[in-house]
Formats: sequence, C-alpha cells, structure tokens
Amino acid sequence: MSDIKTRFENLQSSTLRLRNSTAAERAEKLKKLWAGMLARKEDIFKAGNAERGTHDLDVAAELVMIKAEIDHAVKNLAGWVKPHKVKGAMGTFGKKCEIRYQSKGVVLNMAAYNAPTAECFVPMISAMAAGNAIAIKPSEYAPQSAQIIEEIIAGALPADEAQTFQGGVETAQELLSLPFNHIYYTGGNAVGKIVMKAAADHFASITLEMGGKSPVIIDETADLENAATKLAWGRVMNAGQVCIAPEYVIIHESRQEEFQKLISKKIETLYNSDGKGLENSQYVPRIINERHHGRISGLISDAVSKGAEVVFGGSSDVSTRYIEPTVLTNVSEDMKVMQEEVFGPVMAVMPFKNREEVIDIIAKRPNPLALYIYSKDNDAVEYFLTNTSSGSAVVNNNCVQAGTNPNLPFGGVGASGMGRAGGFEGFKELSNARSIVHQPLDRFRDFLIMLPPYSDKYKNIIMKGLK
Repeated sequence: MSDIKTRFENLQSSTLRLRNSTAAERAEKLKKLWAGMLARKEDIFKAGNAERGTHDLDVAAELVMIKAEIDHAVKNLAGWVKPHKVKGAMGTFGKKCEIRYQSKGVVLNMAAYNAPTAECFVPMISAMAAGNAIAIKPSEYAPQSAQIIEEIIAGALPADEAQTFQGGVETAQELLSLPFNHIYYTGGNAVGKIVMKAAADHFASITLEMGGKSPVIIDETADLENAATKLAWGRVMNAGQVCIAPEYVIIHESRQEEFQKLISKKIETLYNSDGKGLENSQYVPRIINERHHGRISGLISDAVSKGAEVVFGGSSDVSTRYIEPTVLTNVSEDMKVMQEEVFGPVMAVMPFKNREEVIDIIAKRPNPLALYIYSKDNDAVEYFLTNTSSGSAVVNNNCVQAGTNPNLPFGGVGASGMGRAGGFEGFKELSNARSIVHQPLDRFRDFLIMLPPYSDKYKNIIMKGLK
C-alpha cells in the first residue's frame, strides 16, 4: 500500500468524528490554523519573493483575504450548521421540513501556483467549516510555499484531519485515483478535464476554477483616466498571473488612441515612479518559471509576426523570468494571444463601433471567469451585462470581486469553472444539503389518505391539483 493511500485512509478514519463536531470546535481549529499562518508570515513573504518576485505587501494582502474568510466563518458557523427550516407545501402539509448541511467526507484541494497560500487555504477554510477532512496538493511550481504550507498544517491540525501531499504529476495522478468525496481544482482546462473524469470514477462532486480570457469593455462614455489606471494595475498585478486579470480590451473606436496613450503612461507611473526602469521595479513580479516565460514571450512574438503593433513594452529576460508589461493593438483572431489565456502581463486592445459588435467578439471565446465594463451609461452597462455570461462582473473597476467580500460567491461558468467558493456559498459547496422531513404521528397530521385503495376524496384532491 502506497504512503499516499495510507495517509488518505487516515483522513477517512476521521470523517464521522468531524461530521459530528460542533461549530465551536471547528471555529477553534480555524483560529489555530490562522495563528500558524501568522507565525510564519515572514517566511511566506520570502517564498513569494523568491518564486514570483512579489512585494511583501502583495503577499500580505493575500493573507488578509485568508483572515477575512476565517473571521467570517468563525462568526457565522453556529448559524450555518444548525438546521435551516423551510416552508411547507401541499405535499408536506402538517410536516416539519428542514435542511441540514452535513459534511461530505474527505475533500481534495489541488491548488495553483499564482497565489499558493490563498489557493491552498481559502478552500480549506470552507472544507473545515463544513466538517470535512482535507487533503492539500500544493503546486510543485511554488515549492518553498508548499513546504511552509505543509509545516503550518502539520503544526495546527491532527494528521487524520488534514494532510499536505507535495509532488508533481505522479502525486496528482495517485491522489485522483482515490475515492475523495469532493475535489476542488484551480488551474487550466486541460487538467480540469482530467479532474472531472477522475471524479466521475468515484461519483465525487467537484469545484473547478479555471480562469479564461476575461474581457474589458470600454465605451465612449467611460472615464479613460480612471479606466487606464485601474487596468494598468489589474494587468501587471502578480505579473498577470491572476485568474480574474483583464486579458483584452474592447474599446469604442473613438477612444482607442487616447486610451493606449493613457495606459502606457499609467504603467510607467505605477511601476516606474523612481525612473530606474520597469525591470528593476520592486512592484513588477516575475513569471513563475522559464517554461511559462517562454510561452508568454511566444505569444507576443506570434502576435507581432502576424501584424500586431506593440504600443508599450514587449521586451523580456528569461534569466530573471521578466516579461515587460506589454500592450498590443491591431490584433486579430488568428493570433494565439487572442485564443489562449495569457496569464502574464500582456494586454491586447481592439476597437468596436457598436454594442452588438462587442457581444460578437466576446462570444468567439468560452465564457470567462470575469468581465469588466467601464462606462457612465447605465443603459449600456445593463446591455453588456444582459447579453454576456461570466462567472463574475465588475463595473468601473477590475479584480475587486474576488477575496474582498465573503458574501460574494466566487466561481466560473462553463469553461471558466463550476461551483462557488467563499463564505456561506463555499460552506454549502463542500456540504451535503440534506433535506429532512419530520412526520408527526398524531391522527390530525399523519395523513394516510394517499395510500391504496384510493378513495374518492383522495382522487378529488389530486385531480384538483391538475387544474
């Protein structure tokens, strides 16, 4: 028996105990987990800098997001776990109906590298709040973070309640062969399909968060200065390695030239304020590894070779995993940069003449994880929201809908994912919503009229229900 299978069975052994744990007991474990993270914050900062070139404050913001999720769960757990009464109906007349949220069992969380600490712990918070045992598979692309995560979990929780499984593809494959009750996966479509197929073998429920090409719509009424500032931040943040990052801009043709000048200026203002060059900025992170650096550089080269114009940036340095923040225009659908999720600091800009054209452009791609609209025209905003589909949407801002409010469920639609994370929705996602009907046995409420042989009275009741 492999070590992975043995450790999995150890997690299975605790499921009944965890299912019957109280809200207070779960809350105390969440607090202990946060204490473990807080004690290692400096190590987490160093790992982020080494792996992604992040500023300490950027990683601190990820920890603040985790703390907000824990605080929200701790505050509300007692209400979440108690039976939720529901209204009756004709078919349950005289009966008491309720929903109880019961743990699923053992949850596997397969996290990505771009925000390794948050992506490991945020789904873990929901899993623990729901009373599940949890297996964490951190990304092998962020090994320093993975090691710290393993040590935090081992120090905060018993081994039969939470385990960390480090490793690459072989580890992931062996984990997916095991009968987990729920699998939470963050990453790309190709592996997402593998996860779905593996889950089907054991009838496991799944949550998939898979990103995509999130569009930005800027109409003729937009505040361009405001839009350019926010989009410069949204595209360069974490070197573009953000699942909800704005991927491409569809802008009214009358505003395109002005916007391109403004966003170029804003990138310099935000990330080269000391004049030492973007490549030397402490605020411009790095690509996670050389392979992804080469992939992103290749997307830029492919676009330029097919006629795209570099409005800003375009350079790179593989030795430091640096991609200069880049803005492209004159792009076309045959370019790979318009077909693939870039997951890097590269933004394409394309014009539109009328609203219908915007909808057609977006419809050429699978439903995105996010959609952003910059406009002062409420009618236009409603038109774009109504005629598009995305996991989330933001008006006159970007990248502020995830990890900022536990009351907002986060997730994708179609190719960008399924299921929801965060707050009560995350708790529900990792729970079995068990419907329960309590039948009183007194003769006034324990109706047996529906049993055969059917009476005329019962026949009249049913037939009236068809009218």
